[in-house]
Amino acid sequence: MSITPVLAGLLNLGVVLLISPFYMTVVKKVKARAQRREGPPLLQGYYTIAKLFRKEVVYSDYASFISRIAPYATLAILLVAALLVPVIWIPEITVAEGNIIVFLYLLAFTRFLLALLGLDAGSTFGGMGSSREMSLSAVIEPTTVVVFAAMAYVAGTLAIPEMFRHATTIIPGMSPTILLLSVSLFILIIVETGRIPVDNPETHLELTMIHEGMLLDTSGRNLALFELSHAVKQTLLMTLLINMLIPFGIVQEVSVLGLALATVLFLLKGTALSIVIGIVESSFAKMRFFRVPNLFMMAFFFSVLTIFSEVML
Repeated sequence: MSITPVLAGLLNLGVVLLISPFYMTVVKKVKARAQRREGPPLLQGYYTIAKLFRKEVVYSDYASFISRIAPYATLAILLVAALLVPVIWIPEITVAEGNIIVFLYLLAFTRFLLALLGLDAGSTFGGMGSSREMSLSAVIEPTTVVVFAAMAYVAGTLAIPEMFRHATTIIPGMSPTILLLSVSLFILIIVETGRIPVDNPETHLELTMIHEGMLLDTSGRNLALFELSHAVKQTLLMTLLINMLIPFGIVQEVSVLGLALATVLFLLKGTALSIVIGIVESSFAKMRFFRVPNLFMMAFFFSVLTIFSEVML
């Protein structure tokens, strides 16, 4: 069965958009059960986004065009990033496609847009959130570069599909470098999605909020777009970890049955990883702001150790 690049991209985007709110809800459900609460139904993420799309959009009197285009631009950028990260199918690509450096710049650009949004409304809390975000990004970005460099070095390529193809040739759990790299990627998920102990995406306490501080003046469909963007970003980072550590089930030869099976397997693996994320969040308290870089340094250390291990082996 042949499949065109356009259909392949649409398939990838469809899977990412479909499952991203579900993974966000699974994390919330696990955190709620850890606190002996019932938690939201597993489809609550879809209900929330649909409800926000029906709400009125209210802009600050000081808001410029940035507040109007940032929600759409952020989601569009992350959807472009989704084209670079194969979820259920590894396509045949050229060297220039799926470049992890491009993926890194796309993630950085979304952070820049969020920081501008927080400043644009003229809110004190928004400016505080943007300031904190930029302060942390000065440490996050170099660490992210090193983590992605370790991925590229282990796989011997900058193309994300080829990294996943390389991972399929390795027995899961038997490669020390992949295991070390997985620790760095897991920390990267926590850091880039603003989860405890780095940040709490569900808080509105002025002393602790970073991500939410930049979105306090956002409402209606704009907030829905940001919620969906956050979910998509988490799914893409989870995909990097899943398809590097447990690539079993990802399709290289396209068939309807293979794609269906790969989708189910990825849903199960992503759900398991979401449960782990929820358990980790429930097991730690939020770090003090000036101690957060210690967590980044752990990812940096494991990434450097991954490169050294690959050299020695």
